[in-house]
Amino acid sequence: MRLPAWLSPLPDAAEQRELDRWAIEELGIPGLTLMERAGVGLAELAAELAPQGRIVAVCGKGNNGGDGFVAGRWLRERGRDVDVLLLGDPDELRGDARASYERLEGAAAIPFEAGALAGAAAIIDAILGTGFAGEPRDPARTAIEAINSAGAGAVVACDVPSGVDASTGEIAGVAVRADATATFHAAKPGLWIAPGKAHTGRLRVIDIGIPAGGPGDPSMGLIGPRVLEEIPRRGADATKFAAGSVLVCGGSTGLTGAPCLAAEAASRAGAGYVTACVPESLNAIFEGRLLEVMTVPLDDECGSLQPSAAATVLARSERAQALVLGPGLGREDPAAELARELASRVAIPLLLDADGLNAHASALERLAARGAPAILTPHAGELARLLGMQSEEVGAHRLGLTRRAAASARAIVVLKGDDTIVAEPGGRVGISPGGAPALATAGTGDVLSGVIAALLAKQMDPFHAACGGVFLHLGAGRLAGQRIGVEGVIASDVIAALPGARAGDAAAPAADPLR
Repeated sequence: MRLPAWLSPLPDAAEQRELDRWAIEELGIPGLTLMERAGVGLAELAAELAPQGRIVAVCGKGNNGGDGFVAGRWLRERGRDVDVLLLGDPDELRGDARASYERLEGAAAIPFEAGALAGAAAIIDAILGTGFAGEPRDPARTAIEAINSAGAGAVVACDVPSGVDASTGEIAGVAVRADATATFHAAKPGLWIAPGKAHTGRLRVIDIGIPAGGPGDPSMGLIGPRVLEEIPRRGADATKFAAGSVLVCGGSTGLTGAPCLAAEAASRAGAGYVTACVPESLNAIFEGRLLEVMTVPLDDECGSLQPSAAATVLARSERAQALVLGPGLGREDPAAELARELASRVAIPLLLDADGLNAHASALERLAARGAPAILTPHAGELARLLGMQSEEVGAHRLGLTRRAAASARAIVVLKGDDTIVAEPGGRVGISPGGAPALATAGTGDVLSGVIAALLAKQMDPFHAACGGVFLHLGAGRLAGQRIGVEGVIASDVIAALPGARAGDAAAPAADPLR
């Protein structure tokens, strides 16, 4: 399945390897030409970050090292003081890497010594490339540790920081902490997914002359501003019902804010009619807060929803296009039973969040039998509970576990974070560019739920609605941070910024060749 136009392809290691083969063997572009272009782009970035001073290129024995040799030669030709350090025996170099090594002018590459890194204005990490996976072993491990402790003015990674899995962002052992990464042809998924994203630094994509298209279709892409262009807009003849009707079911004693935020966000994101299904004993709180949102009192006991409330919500769902289930629901057993019943029976698109997710801990497969689409929006802790593991494991394997959950539940899973990952059961993935630290505050997850539900209610394709909601929410977070200051943003500020983000005021990163 081809990626939509609003996803910028992120080829994984195997896909990029096939693109390289296609360019060399079928298009007749010499591999050495591709290496030259890559090495020059790498050198230009290093020179930009360190306009003066000595530069050290640390090179492995593969093609990544070959790019480093090219960079070293290009910098020397322009009068820069460059040391090229080689991990291993030059006699073991093969192919294009050997040819690039032999083209080095001035002092040839010298064996790696950690002491040679001292005082460097910049270090080029050209040790391990996109084909690497697993835990680095010596001499690579020692070199990586030395780079990280060298205190260089800048560390520039070649294609991917050594030690980072280019396909997943996973780090099994040590990894270079780069200030910037020059990657070739296209960014790789691991440069945008944690923990690899944190090691990438600023990112520059170098065009090395591989044409667009090529064999195969990448299954992952970076979500871009075009995702907002196809969101239905209200016309002159639109009604509140035509704009989409959203139900929000949740709330409990001490947790009335979450469903309010979800409901208000759905309204600001374009839903024409929003109804909050909430505990009857707490209804006055919601009536006082939600001026533009209808409320439906449900059976509760001491502020906790009861299973008997299911009939009312199911009846209301017949006149709605999306249900948000879980914000503020609480973890009392009756409320969890209600969440499981509604999730299995409601016949409209479902967004499951917060305690609606916790009600399905270690039982994701229950959702697979649903006849209507479902979108799950867990953070790392909630995904860990769904999969019966520790949150640290989710943090280490974000992509793989998000895909696993999507396949198990036969649902779209939105794993929240600066690198929010949107995975559908068939394996297609959208990745958020992130960059909105203002969203790191309580309640913004509820806002995201309401935003995605509003798009679902407009009868958008669920994957598109999820990716569009993530990007719109991101833009609102950026805009709120610009207006108020990152540290002062609260969730309601993000809701207020949604219309501006929809208009494109902060939908895209600043125009900068580096991320």
